[in-house]
Amino acid sequence: MGETPLVELERLIPGFSSRVYAKTEWFNPGGSIKDRSALSMLLDRIRSGQLVPGSSTVVESSSGNLAIGIAQLCRYFGLSFVCVVDARTTAQNIAILRAYGADVRIVSEPDPETGELLPQRLKLVARLLTEIPGAYCPDQYSNPLNPRAHLATMAEIDEALDGEVDYLVLSVGTSGTLGGCAEYVRSRGLRTKIVAVDAIGSVLFDSACACGRIIPGHGSSVRPAVLDREDAHRVVHVGDLDCVVGCRRLVQREAVLAGGSSGAVVSALERIAPEIPAGSTCVLILPDGGDRYLETIYDDDWVRGQFGDVSHLWKRSAGFPAEPERKNRQEDEREVVPC
Repeated sequence: MGETPLVELERLIPGFSSRVYAKTEWFNPGGSIKDRSALSMLLDRIRSGQLVPGSSTVVESSSGNLAIGIAQLCRYFGLSFVCVVDARTTAQNIAILRAYGADVRIVSEPDPETGELLPQRLKLVARLLTEIPGAYCPDQYSNPLNPRAHLATMAEIDEALDGEVDYLVLSVGTSGTLGGCAEYVRSRGLRTKIVAVDAIGSVLFDSACACGRIIPGHGSSVRPAVLDREDAHRVVHVGDLDCVVGCRRLVQREAVLAGGSSGAVVSALERIAPEIPAGSTCVLILPDGGDRYLETIYDDDWVRGQFGDVSHLWKRSAGFPAEPERKNRQEDEREVVPC
């Protein structure tokens, strides 16, 4: 687990005078960066005997990737796993969880106060912990072992590029990746500026729009206890369409098939690219692969149903004739397109 490839992207932004690298986290065994967090939060308890194969149960809320990371570890170490997901979780992810033997509980009714599903998932986790004797919840939202796992993520990047990283662009959900990478940067006195990519409608960095989100993986309706806003030197808010466009441009220009929050990171870099000094080195952390998004982001009918015909936004970069930019484009990281 870890030691994932760092790939140079030479075509991502035409005319960009800086180097861009991608940390491709879907090469972890469970298919995402969340494998790192899952291992960090479980391994000490397994080694200490607090989690006992054949008798202990792990309970966690996850929109998909962390759940899969925990599910594979629980299967390997002989632990039971009850996973709380919601109605936005894809059928593919649920099938993967069940293939690993997880007991999947699906929350479909949103919280009456916020209209969000996450608070209801957390309430169900709390109830299950009272009902299942000795159950353990890793609690990715408050467990310091979550960000600690990503000291290694940044260390791998630092070693590969000999400390020459000017900008690190990453998506933020539980904020584990942000916290761990920021701690490493501070401890080593690196010059790296961290750009946090949040979702429009998220509470993490006070998005100005309280609207729903349809693409999971980044943003949150609950502010995690492990979040330190000072870890980010800059924040860029992106919408669901930005995720789709970023993913499609990435696959058109670089033949890299990545997931939704990777598209968010790509769109964020494109937005701030004009302000990045020439000759800089930028690293994008791409949390997961696109194979789990084939029925959404990479499905033309789904995209048209959600956003209309927006294919000109990525076809232009693949040799197609240029068309006008979409209206209401976000010009800076704090401006929000209408929902």
